[in-house]
Amino acid sequence: METNLELILQSRGETDVITLKGPLLLANIFAFQNSVRASKTPSLIIDMTAVPYIDSAGIGVLIGAYVNREKDGRKLLLVGVTPRVHTALQVTKVESFFSFADTLPPDTGGA
Repeated sequence: METNLELILQSRGETDVITLKGPLLLANIFAFQNSVRASKTPSLIIDMTAVPYIDSAGIGVLIGAYVNREKDGRKLLLVGVTPRVHTALQVTKVESFFSFADTLPPDTGGA
């Protein structure tokens, strides 16, 4: 079973984008968690297009990201969530916390 998670960080002015490639699991969440915590922009987009599955620890990190950003009035958007990951969020009854998009919004140059 593949456990490597690749993170690609991109700044778009007022928005940070974290692109994940690989499963989001207990074995690999710490770098992702640190990246989420380090983002201080008003908006954070997590591109999950290449995340085939997630475990409870991965869901926990997403909830932590939501709580952290929500308390400060900052936005979080999950992009490209696969059906398998979406089902995991539904089954655990946390899907309603998140905003979803099928694709990355266009980069407006920080506008």
